[in-house]
Amino acid sequence: MLERESLHNVFLSLGSNLGDRGENLDSALGYIEERIGDIISTSAFYVTDPVGFDSENQFLNAVCNIRTRKRPLEILKITQEIEKEMGREIKSTGKVYADRVIDIDLLLYDDEILKTPNLELPHPHLHERLFVLLPLSEIAGDQIHPTLHQTIRQLKENIER
Repeated sequence: MLERESLHNVFLSLGSNLGDRGENLDSALGYIEERIGDIISTSAFYVTDPVGFDSENQFLNAVCNIRTRKRPLEILKITQEIEKEMGREIKSTGKVYADRVIDIDLLLYDDEILKTPNLELPHPHLHERLFVLLPLSEIAGDQIHPTLHQTIRQLKENIER
């Protein structure tokens, strides 16, 4: 008999700055729970200014913690499918950003460190983005960053100084 694959602790960030941003985040969370795993906790929704590009549209950002049996690249594929289904046409590449209905990023997957052409874990900009660290520290402030060896709360405080 095959042993069941264990559950993994995953954190995803969500952002929207087009349309009904709250409804967009709620819909994305529903799809995540249907297709990826059980949502253990979700942060409050934070209103933030765009980072890396100019826009008149502010973002609504959140982070969720899920338990799943899926592997990182499978989660990436599913989140990209959700983004496309919700109306996102272009994924940001080469640090060129634009307004979007939904953006879902895989931040942390257990303590795994991964670098592939399509996915890097932990997320390479996690520690630089207050719009991610604020909601992440709300639900996982004591979580240790796998490569920087600081808590999420410490990383957030470093930026806030």
